[in-house]
Amino acid sequence: MQSVLSNKQVDVEFLFSGRRADRYFSMEPFGQYHTRRGLTFCVNKGKVNYLQTAFNNNLLSFRREISELDLSQYDLVLNDFEPVSAWAAKRQGVPTIGISHQNAFRYPIPIKGANWLDKQVLQYFAPTQHSIGLHWYHFDQPLLPPIIHTDANNIRYEPFVLVYLPFEPLDAIADLLLRFTSQAFICYHPDVEQVYSDNNIEFRPLSQSEFQRHLASCSGVIGNGGFELPSEALTLGKKLLLKPLTGQFEQLTNVATLEHLGLASSMEYLDAAAVRSWLDEKHAEKVHYPNVAEAIVDWILSGEWHCSKDLCHRLWDKVHFPEYVSFS
Repeated sequence: MQSVLSNKQVDVEFLFSGRRADRYFSMEPFGQYHTRRGLTFCVNKGKVNYLQTAFNNNLLSFRREISELDLSQYDLVLNDFEPVSAWAAKRQGVPTIGISHQNAFRYPIPIKGANWLDKQVLQYFAPTQHSIGLHWYHFDQPLLPPIIHTDANNIRYEPFVLVYLPFEPLDAIADLLLRFTSQAFICYHPDVEQVYSDNNIEFRPLSQSEFQRHLASCSGVIGNGGFELPSEALTLGKKLLLKPLTGQFEQLTNVATLEHLGLASSMEYLDAAAVRSWLDEKHAEKVHYPNVAEAIVDWILSGEWHCSKDLCHRLWDKVHFPEYVSFS
């Protein structure tokens, strides 16, 4: 959304939290952005580790970051489920609008694997005055289609599969992909420091521009169950094989939702049989989503934040799904 806000001559500053400052990459579009430690979930071998999460998050540091973040110069905080700015805005009485996929789970939509703690996190992790939930389908709720950052006009289908499984051990990914000697893979992973090849796999360090280039030209995508990458792949008409992060209800729900709609295949673990079956599937068809970012920015600038139903209806009327998608 930053480019739309800039085009509308809105003065914006960005704050990110949840990872070390040196772990951010391809951040040039955000200018002189700010970082905080915030809160984050710890993952070990593709599974959320709640005990390690409890030990690694410093609540005293988190409270200090909230109290030290001065928002007096800002008219509005746009929040993507980021806790430091959300709580600081709440305490200082600064207007906030939450725009995130996580906000979709505040509504009665299909959810898989959510426990009491998950529901508390949804309610209290990043509180905002107004909230917009993003999802691949509306489920008769006031949700919006996803915000897409990729260009859907320059699409090719080259005979390689793009792999992005950042929460899985790199050696486990290699063991899986090396079984398919006749299939080429390009794998991006945070543990890769420079480009290298291992038989049929090309390993690459994280790079937004290079990743987008390969996303536009791959034959399919193997990934975890996040929201942004599947959204971009759907727009580009790339078939999806998703392995949700174990113990993370959002990813479990995302994968179950896409599989139910007929928009993705799934595997519970790094399963060679699932990969083999998926490789034999034909190309997917594109899901056509409108320019959601521009519509949201216009809605924000209108100041009518108490009602988003008209915005929802206008945007979903412009969405076109492939004929094979099932809504039952």
